[in-house]
Amino acid sequence: MGGWSRRNWLASLALAAAGQGAIANAWQVRPKKRELGREKAPGQGKLALEDYEPKSMLHVPETKVPRARFPAIDFHTHLSWSARRGRVTEAHNNATPEEVLPVMDRKNLRMMVNLTGGYGNVLEQTINYWQKPHPDRFVVFTEPWFEKIIEPGYPQFQADQIARAQALGARGLKLLKTLGLYLRERVTTGSLVKIDDHRFDPMWEAAGAHQMPVAIHISDPEAFFLPTDRFNERYEELNAHPDWSFHGKDFPSNQELQEARNRV
Repeated sequence: MGGWSRRNWLASLALAAAGQGAIANAWQVRPKKRELGREKAPGQGKLALEDYEPKSMLHVPETKVPRARFPAIDFHTHLSWSARRGRVTEAHNNATPEEVLPVMDRKNLRMMVNLTGGYGNVLEQTINYWQKPHPDRFVVFTEPWFEKIIEPGYPQFQADQIARAQALGARGLKLLKTLGLYLRERVTTGSLVKIDDHRFDPMWEAAGAHQMPVAIHISDPEAFFLPTDRFNERYEELNAHPDWSFHGKDFPSNQELQEARNRV
């Protein structure tokens, strides 16, 4: 046997048999070429993502609740709005109190908080339109006057606006994601102004001193800060709304925005 023992010979046979078996098994489970083609492209042609409208196959009991069991408060509403960077002279309302109040009564909605009440004269108009006629049904928040950031003395001006807003009847301070993602040194140009910019320190102090809660929107879903590609779980909506993406350019990351908020 040329130095081969019986044990060596049996071992070589076992290895050969195992190898043949593995090859046979692999050949048996390997799909045929035409089967692969059917799996890859079922039906005729390709379906564009924007044309994909799947119908839910979820079969569960549906419970409709037309009215809250207990009086509720809707803390996050936008009954009115003003320009993002402060260029507006009058309030824009999305509805009238006469339209909203009957709906609130039907749903047992005791109160609504209008976060985007504006600033300056716009804030006064909004309070007079919603809150003053119905003080037990509507609450209005004020917003920073961002366009004034280019003017000297802005930090104190903004702090004074908080005091004025409270005197008018505003109950809190609302910041959209303008700060951190849109507002720039020259309002619309230059580098982005960070959330923890010290020019806003007097504003935060004024809000605390006047016991006005702060509602701040600092960021968006984490996927909005990643490339809009096939790996992005929010690709469908980012593809439909490319302006929602904060990836690249000079935008901070989602984590950087949160860390800046925590330093305020």
